[in-house]
Amino acid sequence: MKNAVADLWPGQSVALLKALHILTQNGGLNADSRRKLKQVQHLAQLIKPAIDAMQAEKDQPVLADLGAGKSYLGFILYDLYFRPAGRGQVIAVEARNDLIRTAQKIAGESGFDRMRFVEGTIADQQVGDIDIVTALHACDTATDEAILFALRHNAKFVALVPCCQAEVARELDARKGPLEQLWRHPIQRREFGAHLTNVLRGLYLEAHGYKVRVTEFTGFEHTQKNEMIFAERHHRSNPRAKAEFEKLVAEIGVAPRLLKLT
Repeated sequence: MKNAVADLWPGQSVALLKALHILTQNGGLNADSRRKLKQVQHLAQLIKPAIDAMQAEKDQPVLADLGAGKSYLGFILYDLYFRPAGRGQVIAVEARNDLIRTAQKIAGESGFDRMRFVEGTIADQQVGDIDIVTALHACDTATDEAILFALRHNAKFVALVPCCQAEVARELDARKGPLEQLWRHPIQRREFGAHLTNVLRGLYLEAHGYKVRVTEFTGFEHTQKNEMIFAERHHRSNPRAKAEFEKLVAEIGVAPRLLKLT
């Protein structure tokens, strides 16, 4: 129990972590749960400056957590930052009905009355203006859907930890040309495709006026899916970034299908 409690941040709810099955009912924390908790806590720390900025700017800031799954991230962000502030809202978007119902039950029992759970795909949602968009390990094209969601909802901040970027790698399989040695072997095609996807995602956000920082999410001992794209919008567009995006797509010949510049 002492070791488990030492892993918690000040003010973090033990009851909530038990409800999320991160802590056992006896207050224990196994190796898998410890990794999961460390990932979410670290992402919460990286997102905190965005939450602080929006709480200073707006009376009721809104954060949307996309592809929320069991809503670990949304719950912990609410518990650590929105609950103590007494204002602001967290919206969790998830397609699986059973996860939505479970999360609603936990939120009700925890008194988290400014959390909202929306059932459906990321691409289909239109929920009003959003200040901060997060997507933790949104798989393959779901990260691209999260980027488009952020643009549709005029998000000031976007925090993405991509996962399983397979689309571009599949397209590279049939792509021939002077650069094809970069992706000739399947393992290199998978890694190069994932890297290229995230480079293009960053450029796409920059083309729409965001300042983008790409950083390590957490230690590799916790997860191999370790790249975080953090973006803050300063302008409506950036012609230079748009040109760089288009030049790279023309050179390689592939791009995420959903990310098309007009």
